[in-house]
Amino acid sequence: MMEAPVCLIENRPNGLHVSPEALQLLSEIQNPVVVVSIVGLCRTGKSYLMNRLAGKTTGFSLGSTVQAETKGIWMWCVPYPDRPKQTLVLLDTEGFGDIRKGSSQNDAWIFALAVLLSSTLVYNSVGTIDQTALDNLHFVTELTEHIKAKASSIPGDTVDSSEFVGFFPAFVWSVRDFTLQLKLDNQPITEDEYLEEALKLKTENTEKDRIFNLPRKCIRLFFPTRKCFVFKCPTNSNNLSDLEKIEDSELEPGFVEQANIFCRYVYKASREKTLPGGHVVTGSLLAKLVEAYVDTISSGKVPCPENAVLALAEMENRAAVQEAVARYTQMMERSLKLPTDSLQELLDQHKICEEQALQVFMDRAFKDDTRQFQTELMKTLDSKKEEYCSKNELKSSEISSALLISLSGTLEQNIKNRSYAPAGGQQEFLNDLQKVEKRFSKSPKKGIMAGKILKEFLQSKEDISKILIQSDVSLQEKEKEIEEEKMKAKAKELEDEVQKQKMEMLQQKLEDQKQSYEVNKQKLKEKLEEERNQIKEEYEKMIQSKLREQKASLEEGFKKDASQLNEKIETLRKKKEEMEKPSWIAAVLENLKTAIREKLAIIHDEVVEAVVDWFKNLIQSITSKA
Repeated sequence: MMEAPVCLIENRPNGLHVSPEALQLLSEIQNPVVVVSIVGLCRTGKSYLMNRLAGKTTGFSLGSTVQAETKGIWMWCVPYPDRPKQTLVLLDTEGFGDIRKGSSQNDAWIFALAVLLSSTLVYNSVGTIDQTALDNLHFVTELTEHIKAKASSIPGDTVDSSEFVGFFPAFVWSVRDFTLQLKLDNQPITEDEYLEEALKLKTENTEKDRIFNLPRKCIRLFFPTRKCFVFKCPTNSNNLSDLEKIEDSELEPGFVEQANIFCRYVYKASREKTLPGGHVVTGSLLAKLVEAYVDTISSGKVPCPENAVLALAEMENRAAVQEAVARYTQMMERSLKLPTDSLQELLDQHKICEEQALQVFMDRAFKDDTRQFQTELMKTLDSKKEEYCSKNELKSSEISSALLISLSGTLEQNIKNRSYAPAGGQQEFLNDLQKVEKRFSKSPKKGIMAGKILKEFLQSKEDISKILIQSDVSLQEKEKEIEEEKMKAKAKELEDEVQKQKMEMLQQKLEDQKQSYEVNKQKLKEKLEEERNQIKEEYEKMIQSKLREQKASLEEGFKKDASQLNEKIETLRKKKEEMEKPSWIAAVLENLKTAIREKLAIIHDEVVEAVVDWFKNLIQSITSKA
């Protein structure tokens, strides 16, 4: 966590620039983040409220003169109260209307960035919510010029506010130094009712009425939830310059109480920052988002969340594959002891590690619509599994070969010394060879290649056995034929055992592939269900937002607006209904099935080949016996 705020986005004369140091700090946060930004005119006390949210009296610079202190966007990452698995990211923005700035263009971009990056956006103003306060919030009317809702949008297109509602933050209006009574028609009203009353529209009979309505319409249409807080002046004007040094006990009790209520509301109501589609943003992902938006602005283009999400998804999904593979390798290296006694033992361990790796991938990946990256992960893990199978076979071969060399030392020496040359030597040779075989078979921890290595060892002794049989004068010709037939039968038996093991191992691999597919399908199904629920929630939020606005439009006499809103509501409901159909998930699962079929076909062909070889050998064996 950060001890003090740092500048995240610098506002230089030549434009906005991201601080690499701040990005690095943000990138190290792997927890989900809740982003609270504050915007408003300069010298209105924004930084003080942000310090309160950080649980501090100092941090963001307050300043004590008419000169604005905060430049660009400053960031402070602090532990989230009562949410140990989340991080609170506070963004304090440069105040609007600094007289030293020659252009307000950067103000508009800073406001747009605050909207794009936030979970909750606090607008801070002084006095009352009147026309002047709304005029000062003119940036909200320009958001369609500084944010593109859809990648397919082109200049001049009519903007559908429901698309903004899908990714805009919750809106909190903080009114400072409020001196009026919260009453309407001599009846007490709440702060929220005060805000909604201020946002009521006039019948647009004149251009002046249209201008009056524009900021109000934008706030009502763009921001899905709205909340208002009014604050009394914290202390007398003489002490305001030293506000950060004054203890709460010396401030106006009403102000302190309201500030605490404000903080509790923000803590409770603010949600994790999510991307369109519902993917939760971590600090690392937020850093990439900041960089992407500022780069877009610096290039003279308009930032588009949809484009940003697609670009981030490409990077994150590749990183998700790498992270998942790294987790798989780490777990396999830690838990797998080579050689294993059976292939199934290795495959069982692979299955455990694969499932863990897949979960790592699913937790991080998003918008992998074509299942490109999930398929890539499956192929990579399958390749890794084959590498471990090869290592397992090699280790087993090395151990088995070394063991046979050790056990057959005397045998080899006798062969070299021609100890088996005399009459009856062939039987003595077979007895010694059998002893080596028995001792080898009883030795543990040889691994899955023991049979094959033993077969190769015995095959290497066939020529010696033949020579000894032919040169043994104690044997009759018929006996020599019988001994050679026994030797061939023994070799055939070993060959059959090796072929049988090979086929069984390939069948085990095929079964493992099928199980892998089922696990991938199940994990994907769970993720799709989660994504579908998130998207449905987004649609429902848009629908409810439009229903509220439709109701307000009818009450205020805007029947045409209400009718247009009704059409949009019906469109959103149809989209939501489409998401609820089983076919939405089934189509994605079918894509994965097709991709996996291609991979399984390779293993399947290997099994078929092994079966064919097995039957060929069986037929040859029967033919030779006949």
